[in-house]
Amino acid sequence: MHGLLATSLGVTCAAALTLPLAPPAGAAPEPPAPMAEAAAAVAGAARPDLPQAPGAPPRAASATPDLPGSTQSLPLAPLARDRALGGAGDQGLPRRDVRHFSLLGVVWNDPDTPLHGRVQVRTRAAGTHAWSGWQDLETHNDDHGADPGTAERTSGHVRAGTAPLWVGDSDGVEVRVHGEDTDRHGGTGTTRAALTTPGAAAALPKGLRLELIDPGTEDTRAVHLSAEAAGTRQLRPAALDAEARAASAANADLAPVGALEIPALDRAQTRSELLSLRSGQLTAAQKAKPYIGPRPRIVTRRGWGADEKLREKSFVYTSKVKAAFVHHTASGNTYKCSQAPSLIRGIYRYHVRSMGWRDIGYNFLVDKCGTIYEGRAGGVAKAVLGAHTLGFNTNSMGIAVIGTFGSTKPPAAAVTAVARLTAWKLGLYGGNPKGKTYLKSGGGNLYRKGKNVRLNVISGHRDGFATECPGRQLYGKLGTARSSAARLQGR
Repeated sequence: MHGLLATSLGVTCAAALTLPLAPPAGAAPEPPAPMAEAAAAVAGAARPDLPQAPGAPPRAASATPDLPGSTQSLPLAPLARDRALGGAGDQGLPRRDVRHFSLLGVVWNDPDTPLHGRVQVRTRAAGTHAWSGWQDLETHNDDHGADPGTAERTSGHVRAGTAPLWVGDSDGVEVRVHGEDTDRHGGTGTTRAALTTPGAAAALPKGLRLELIDPGTEDTRAVHLSAEAAGTRQLRPAALDAEARAASAANADLAPVGALEIPALDRAQTRSELLSLRSGQLTAAQKAKPYIGPRPRIVTRRGWGADEKLREKSFVYTSKVKAAFVHHTASGNTYKCSQAPSLIRGIYRYHVRSMGWRDIGYNFLVDKCGTIYEGRAGGVAKAVLGAHTLGFNTNSMGIAVIGTFGSTKPPAAAVTAVARLTAWKLGLYGGNPKGKTYLKSGGGNLYRKGKNVRLNVISGHRDGFATECPGRQLYGKLGTARSSAARLQGR
């Protein structure tokens, strides 16, 4: 396990801090929204969103109820008590009523500017007077995203942001952002003025905004179908718009267009499918004795209710899948498994609308009950280029276990799901889950751009970037996942 950087540049996509900050005394008037797409936003106003993809009721194909979602984007303002200091002070929002939301994060303009400090939020449960305690957002989230120099990274739309936090149905919020004190962490990233003022705070990034995500109505039609449920849930193709049809058609070799899930296969069926899908890429030895785990059940994007109009239309692929990077979402552990589809819709909207990515960053997600979900569009059996491990997205896939696993142990069901998924997906490309492979770095804080790096075929995010992700407890279970995946492959 790699050691973390000792300075404030050390990256932590897992830990939640617990020390309280002094509450703000007030708030200054909010400045104009700095982003073009949020130019009309004012305090309490929402950013307009694109039309939503149609949904579908449980086991019915004739009706398609809406799964509305929205993003409220609120600019943060200097807090009154800090303006009096004359330095780079705290920013935030005082308590306020807002429209319903369930997931939140804070973003800022420059994706290459880190936030040296703390972001804390408290929320009010919808329809109550009950406010939560202060909760920390993971500020070091720059270890996720597209590789430097790629079209996705240089699109001009990408912003930096915290990890998103799931808070459940809420209608009130308060935020405070505090730059870390320079007498403790002076140096890189601090201004000259801050360095000459004992106890001053580091300058905060420009364009800080609070993003409040409503993932849409709880969708009971599809996603948390029991693993024992028989058959493939699907909709009539006529119920799909063009974008939804394209995303579903990318899996047409595995399930009918419109399917809400890709069903599990047994070992013999999986090997037959392998020969059908990749016969031209297999060696004679691989054809004679393929090492691949049985295909697990996977909930499709259609199944978890993705609005396919949010993402970019085209799919981007890499050459092969040589490695799997395991992550955690750092979004908290309070969700119910039945809420996982909503949480994924929230992360998807946050990645695309708030951070400016082309699609959700992860190739797959796994909830605490072990359900596997399709992530970035393009086909679950294909080598889809993700935005999950900065510097190592090429020829890899990213699997995010939903939750925060720094001090909390991951459920056994989730670890088993990671093993089953990697046994199958790596097997499609000849990968040995207990083996090593080489990937060329696209640039990061551990390896320079162009360096060939020897990595475990199943690696943790921290193996490619100095970060806490996927959390100490989940990282400690990767050995178990490797052994289980290899055994499922018949090794």
